[in-house]
Amino acid sequence: MPGLGTIVNVVAIILGALIGMLCGKKIKADTRNSLTQVLGLCVMFVGGSGAIKGLLFTEGHAVLPDSYPTLMMILSLVLGTLCGELLKIETRLERFGEWLKSKVKAENDVGFVPAFVNTSLVVCVGAVAVVGSIEDGLLGQYTTLFAKALLDFLIVIMMASATGIGCLFSFLPVGILQGSVTAAAKLAQPLLTYGTAIADLSTVGSVMICAVGINLAFGKKFRVGNMLPSLVFAILIAIGFTYFSAA
Repeated sequence: MPGLGTIVNVVAIILGALIGMLCGKKIKADTRNSLTQVLGLCVMFVGGSGAIKGLLFTEGHAVLPDSYPTLMMILSLVLGTLCGELLKIETRLERFGEWLKSKVKAENDVGFVPAFVNTSLVVCVGAVAVVGSIEDGLLGQYTTLFAKALLDFLIVIMMASATGIGCLFSFLPVGILQGSVTAAAKLAQPLLTYGTAIADLSTVGSVMICAVGINLAFGKKFRVGNMLPSLVFAILIAIGFTYFSAA
């Protein structure tokens, strides 16, 4: 059944958020703040280690210069952030979060929108979501998304216990993103099997996850939502470099 992997992922996020919220009610405000900072630190290290691994990744780079991973990362993030700023993606995400907050009668929850935005970015950004969705739609293989569902379940428990109900609604962008990629799997497959596209997508996504961690630990420093187009540029740059280097 195409889409089963995304359905399981969405259910895992909802269950994780509900469990985390129940746990969070028993935790004092000061403790929740400390947990948020620690969680941010953990996310920073997860993202940072993935980014470093990507920058040192050499398999598939035989026809590319040694400086390619660093150049790709810089170009993707700069061009992607420029596009994101022009499109005001972060602002639109926050407006959507404010709309959700009004619908669930959580107007007094000042942490609702940051919780929604940060959790959505953590569970959406990365190659696993895209590649797993393609496998789901094209091959009917759910293993990758099932593994992601388990990881998201644990992450959302921690984030919801520290930051609240906003985390619950991260299932919406996950369902939309992964469902859309699964539906368009045949169109997306050639892009992700070209050159180093998957590795580059993972590297840039890891940098963005690190930025989310910094926001959690130290307050909002990066508009990570505006960096989302960088993932598209990572794929395009991989295709372009591979094509012209092999020509």
